[in-house]
Amino acid sequence: MSVEPQVGAEVLHNTVLDTIGSDITSGELACGDVLTLDRIQERFGVSRTVARESVRVLESMGLVRSRRRVGITVQPRSSWNVFDPRVIWWRLSGPGRDEQLRSLTELRIAVEPLAAAAAARSASAVERARAVDLATQMRELGEAGRLDEFMERDVAFHTLLLRACGNEMFGALSDVVAAVLRGRTHLGLMPPQPVPEALDLHERVAKAVARGEPDVAEAAMTELLAEVRDAMLPLWRR
Repeated sequence: MSVEPQVGAEVLHNTVLDTIGSDITSGELACGDVLTLDRIQERFGVSRTVARESVRVLESMGLVRSRRRVGITVQPRSSWNVFDPRVIWWRLSGPGRDEQLRSLTELRIAVEPLAAAAAARSASAVERARAVDLATQMRELGEAGRLDEFMERDVAFHTLLLRACGNEMFGALSDVVAAVLRGRTHLGLMPPQPVPEALDLHERVAKAVARGEPDVAEAAMTELLAEVRDAMLPLWRR
């Protein structure tokens, strides 16, 4: 019997989606496992509509494939949309956390220094001023140990550079970078206060962008992400 009128279809949809998505990305549901709408309805106590919509979203992420007379089949990792922020969060929350952090950090190292350099060439006057303002706020919040507020400014800072760089493909990665930045905080992987070097480097990147110095911006962002990588290395070596 469905409990949707009391709980709400959207809440139930998210519960089904998050649970099955986490089960797949963690390996609890393995490639080739077959689900059915009937079993999803029975497990979660939801309507056919909620079960079907949840499967549709999972299919759009490449996690499952639905075929008539076959069922809903779990797909291999090679089929997943690994850039979907929800897939990233499920992987960060599961046993593959360290591997996901490594992949995301390596992606950032490859992309963000080039984006910072391009932003120094292409950003508008408003964007340049905003970068400096965000870096200043990050120092104040970081030194005060206000990590949640710091994280949101950090997300805004990196998003700004990715979108101001003039490369639409880099800009499309802003949600990916936001997911890993939020994930580090929510999973308790940030120190009680950001290290002073990181605060200095954010300011150095921002000032280089504001002054139109692409080489300086690229070098500072490279150094910043090397600091992030070094902080993650103990996790990757376990």
